[in-house]
Amino acid sequence: MKKILIANRGEIAVRVMKTVRKMGIKTVAVFSEADRNAPHVQIADEAVCIGEAPSNQSYLRGDKIIEVAKELHVDGIHPGYGFLSENADFAEAVEKSGITFIGPKSKAIRIMGSKLAAKEAVKAYDIPMVPGIDEAITDVDKAHEIANEVGYPVLIKASAGGGGKGMRIVEKEEDLESGMKRAISEATSAFGDGSVFVEKYVTSPRHIEVQVMADTHGNVLHFFERECSVQRRHQKVVEEAPSSILTPKLRKEMGVAACKVAKSCDYIGAGTVEFLMDADHNFYFLEMNTRLQVEHPVTELVTGVDLVELQINVARGEELPMKQEDLTINGHALELRVYAEDPLNDFLPSVGNLETYQLPIGEGIRVDNGFKEGMDIPIYYDPMLSKLVTYGKTREEAIELMLDAIQNYKVKGVQTTLPFGSFVFAHEAFRSGNFDTHFVKNYYSPEKIKERTANKAEVAAMIALYQFLEDKKIVRLPSN
Repeated sequence: MKKILIANRGEIAVRVMKTVRKMGIKTVAVFSEADRNAPHVQIADEAVCIGEAPSNQSYLRGDKIIEVAKELHVDGIHPGYGFLSENADFAEAVEKSGITFIGPKSKAIRIMGSKLAAKEAVKAYDIPMVPGIDEAITDVDKAHEIANEVGYPVLIKASAGGGGKGMRIVEKEEDLESGMKRAISEATSAFGDGSVFVEKYVTSPRHIEVQVMADTHGNVLHFFERECSVQRRHQKVVEEAPSSILTPKLRKEMGVAACKVAKSCDYIGAGTVEFLMDADHNFYFLEMNTRLQVEHPVTELVTGVDLVELQINVARGEELPMKQEDLTINGHALELRVYAEDPLNDFLPSVGNLETYQLPIGEGIRVDNGFKEGMDIPIYYDPMLSKLVTYGKTREEAIELMLDAIQNYKVKGVQTTLPFGSFVFAHEAFRSGNFDTHFVKNYYSPEKIKERTANKAEVAAMIALYQFLEDKKIVRLPSN
């Protein structure tokens, strides 16, 4: 490959470009009118505007992206994550155009894009599943039948989607009908498909995922796990590697299971197999994400591999350069997704201008960033500014480094999730490792952040007063 087009924007486009350029390959950026001055546009070797600001007129225009790729004689297209990264039709169109899609084949994307098709595919591999039904339904009577069989509480989930959309937890039978109707309506609106499935809701769940990579020579490796249990609105905001609760035996079992999931759909490239783990450390297959994950940096830091470089090499037909026994976990890494959201107002997007935008720097600190000072935050896209990642020899060291990094991350003009990050990483439940996906519900409230901020301001005022009084003690000699 001599030239790669990155079909994305923001921090992931910048991050992919860094590796592509390191490999001596030319980069092509695509951008919308709203992103004309964005960093990913400025650092690319070539950049082409593909449409107006709304994503359905720009970043979701697969036909336009392929047209640009052909005009510029591009060899490969890297989709990043989000937008078209898990769109099987786009992957297939790229394949048919003679350009290499840096990701799995369209068949694998289709199978794993449907939760029910994914369950069907992995059934023969003896992968643990949450008790429930293996068919999509819209019938409330059928839902009652399943729920009574597996027992309440149950989880209703959209078959065609993710990101928390079309998802409802139902605690008791009388709430099932209304929960079904809301889930079906939301799924229809978000994905154009109202079918849902009903399964047993795992109480006190941990969200643990395993990074896999597969080449075209039949090799499938896992790069250990990431813990992603701190979430808001069913979406991750804090991730770490490794998980603080996995034993070596359990880690191996989950890694083997993840590789089997990849084999079940003839997977190629980077993917992530997601599991739910209950309070007794039983794990269940949840889904497979057929792309690079937002949280891939924590895996890169603890394994010492560049996952994007491996993706590109695999797409070029190369064999993975390591064996499973060569891979080890060294140290601990944490990631905070820095969103332009207001944690004091139900994490609603915070639109504005980045009047001040200064990133923390130092050993053990990595910031995958897509913005610069003076830029406006577009209202059209996901509000993530960057990913703040820290690495230490131990989990405790990584946590302390993260708390310092958050303090040194200066943002004015918009609200961000940085104060929420401080709250999480300082909280005893997180530090002890004794938490689950209900962390936000169980421990967080806007009042607690306000209280912490007020306490810190009080301490700062006391320190300033003390220093003032000490300074007054100093005898100042008159100048001649």
